[in-house]
Amino acid sequence: MESTRRGILKSSAIGAGALLASSAALAKPEAARAAPTTIDPVVPFYGAHQAGIATPAQEYLQIGAFNVVGDSIADLRKLMKTWTEAAAAMSLGHQVGALRTGSRPPVDTGEALGLGPAQLTVTFGFGASLFTAGGKDRFGLARHRPAPLVDLPVFHGDDLQPDICDGDIGIQVCANDPQVAFHAMHDLIKLGNAIAAPKWLLSGFGRTGNSTVQALPRNLMGFQDGTANIVVENAAALDAFVWAAEPASPAWMRGGSYMVARRIQIALSLWDQTNLNGQQEAIGREKVSGNLLPVVPPTSHIMLASPGKNSNQRLYRRGFSYVDGVVAGAAAPETGLMFICYNKDPREQFIPIQLRIAGKDALSTYLTHIGSSVFACPPGVKSGGYIGEQLLSSA
Repeated sequence: MESTRRGILKSSAIGAGALLASSAALAKPEAARAAPTTIDPVVPFYGAHQAGIATPAQEYLQIGAFNVVGDSIADLRKLMKTWTEAAAAMSLGHQVGALRTGSRPPVDTGEALGLGPAQLTVTFGFGASLFTAGGKDRFGLARHRPAPLVDLPVFHGDDLQPDICDGDIGIQVCANDPQVAFHAMHDLIKLGNAIAAPKWLLSGFGRTGNSTVQALPRNLMGFQDGTANIVVENAAALDAFVWAAEPASPAWMRGGSYMVARRIQIALSLWDQTNLNGQQEAIGREKVSGNLLPVVPPTSHIMLASPGKNSNQRLYRRGFSYVDGVVAGAAAPETGLMFICYNKDPREQFIPIQLRIAGKDALSTYLTHIGSSVFACPPGVKSGGYIGEQLLSSA
């Protein structure tokens, strides 16, 4: 019972801490951001980079991983062509197929009719098991596995559940309407059913701030989230820390990025019982204003996660909160953070940063990492192409 209670509290801390951790954590909070009065409902799907990475964060998330059935490279190509065409259509608010089918099941599932595009983005990534699984080169892709697509070590505080870790293909869906986001994932599952089976799926809400045109949000621990995050308007930072490049990555990944997705339980009950001073000292900022504490504790999350303590490396985060029932024996919801960050190279960024803070910063008491995945997200494509085409056509 005590370990469960502690795990819940730990998760809460993660929400607040991880959000602050990946960026220039000791930077002063940026000036107040105001959301624009008008927002283009369409985020272009086609382009040099996949949408959903350097895109101002939307409010809702659907994220999941799929395992490919069988070992046919032809089926894998067909799947990615189908998914690419469907994602491009849905990003415009279009259906993926007929709805008026009479005695036959509709192609499009229909739950997003009339809701518009809602800034929908769909981002695809390839897991390590797509290249090699059980020592087998399933699709003839093993020689093309990028060096940065590594298996993450087990960090202090990890209590990983295999059924919510990894997968052959990861998909991140974001939108400003929860039903639009669900519809996209629903139709992708349906369209891929004969070739890929979903392994895990999670819904999220409450974005991490990543743009100067957005107001800073707060996470489930009540702290501003994204105060020192890389912003999408900073092209130089994206080039330095997000976009994959040679020689570390192969040519087919140039302009792509590596997504680390970690499901982190928050020990919200324990966090709620921590006094304000304790909460602020664990993070290193004032809860209401977001300002740095006059004296930032050396064990605070932002101190240990700051670039100055980590060879000037930074992470770019697109995390979301989630709620998943109640914690047994505790008067608290089971909450957490779907921590998502994009790296140029996890070996140089996420892994050393997490090794430094796990179990050492004051937030670790409140966090338990239960899911862990890494995906190589290829660059974007032009109309007529498909995500991963350069890789899959080489097999």
